[in-house]
Amino acid sequence: MNRRQMLTSASLALALAPLAQARCAEFRTQWKVRTSEGFDAICFTNPLSGDPFYADYYAKELAAFKPRLRAETLSTIEKRFKLAQSRGVLLGPTLCTMMSGAPDASLDDLIAALSDPERIVRPPLENSPYWDPDEWPIFLELCLDFVKIFADFRAAGFAEFRSAYVDPRGAKKLPALRARLSGMDTIAEQERLLGRKFPDPSLEIILLYFSKPHGIKIQGQRFLTHIDYPDEIVIRNADHEMLHPPFDMNGATSLAVQAALKSDPLFVKIVNEHDKRFGYNSFEGILNEDTVQALEQIVNERLGVAEPPAQRWKDSDDGMHVFAAGLYGLLKADGYDKTGGNIGVWMASALKSGRLAPASLHTAAARILQRPADRLWPLPKA
Repeated sequence: MNRRQMLTSASLALALAPLAQARCAEFRTQWKVRTSEGFDAICFTNPLSGDPFYADYYAKELAAFKPRLRAETLSTIEKRFKLAQSRGVLLGPTLCTMMSGAPDASLDDLIAALSDPERIVRPPLENSPYWDPDEWPIFLELCLDFVKIFADFRAAGFAEFRSAYVDPRGAKKLPALRARLSGMDTIAEQERLLGRKFPDPSLEIILLYFSKPHGIKIQGQRFLTHIDYPDEIVIRNADHEMLHPPFDMNGATSLAVQAALKSDPLFVKIVNEHDKRFGYNSFEGILNEDTVQALEQIVNERLGVAEPPAQRWKDSDDGMHVFAAGLYGLLKADGYDKTGGNIGVWMASALKSGRLAPASLHTAAARILQRPADRLWPLPKA
C-alpha cells in the first residue's frame, strides 16, 4: 500500500471540477463505515504466523500479545499459514472473504460461524461470486483449528487488546471519513466504466487495525482497509475493490486475453517470478487485478485522489502491474476515461484489433511508466 500527502484544498477543488459536471445525474453512492473485531482477529493470524512480510508491520503488537497465546495455537497458525502459502493462497484475506457472509462483530460470532459452517457460512458464500465447490472441503478442514485458535484469542483478551488500538482511532476517523465520503459518488463512476449497474447503491468500508498491507474485497459491496490509512488511500481502496471482477473472469473474453498474456514472455516472467506473497499468482489473477487497477486509476482521477500513474505502478508490488499501466494507457488514448463504456466489450475489441499484442501493450506501458519498453519489469535496481 502506498502513502501520499494530503491534497491541498486548492488542488482538491481543481481535481474535483470534472466530477462536479458529472453530478447533474442522480447521486448513487450510499456510504457505510464501521470497524470489526471479527475481521481484525482473522487478519491478525497473518502476522502471528511469523512470516516477516506481515510480522514486520506489527512487531510491538506481537511482542505484547504472542506470550498470551498457547504454544499449540501459534503452531497451528504457522502450519495453516504455510499450507495456504504452498497453494498460492493468502490465509487471512481468503478467510475474511469466505466468512464475510456471516456475522463478524466479535470473536463469539467467528466461533459460532466456524462451529456451524454448513448453516452459517455456506449459504451466503454459495450465493456469492467467491463460491468454489472444490475449496469448500479445504475450508471445512480449517474450521476446527480456527475454533480453537479464536477461543484462545478470547481467553487471551484479544477484544480488549484490539480495542486499545481501534477505539481511540475510530472515535476520530469514523465521523471525519463519513463526512468526507458524503460528497463522492464512487459507484456512479464505477458503473460508468464497467458498463453495468450495481444491484445495491450502498458501499461499505470496514476499517481494521491488523490488515496491513492488504485492502480486501469481501462478499457484497464491502471491503476491508486499515484504519490509519489517509482518507485518500481509503477512498482509492473503495474505488478499487468494488470493480472486482471487471467482467466475467470465466467467460470467453477473459480466457482469450489470458491466452494472449500466456504467449507474451514478459507476463509469463511476471507471473512466475514475482513475489507470491503479493497474490495475483495466475494469469486470471493478473488480468482481474490489473484491469481493475487501470479502471480505478481513472476513477481516482475523476474523484481527485489519484497518484501520478508512473509513481503509483512503480511503488506497487515491486512494479509487477505492467498490464495495468499498459491497459490504462490504451484506455486513455481511446478517451474511455471520458466516454465510459462496457469494459468487457472494449477488451474483446482491443484483443481482436491487436491492441493487446506485445508491441502495442508494451509501448503503451512504457509511455505511462516512463521506462523503456524492453525494461518494463523487473524494476531496475537502484
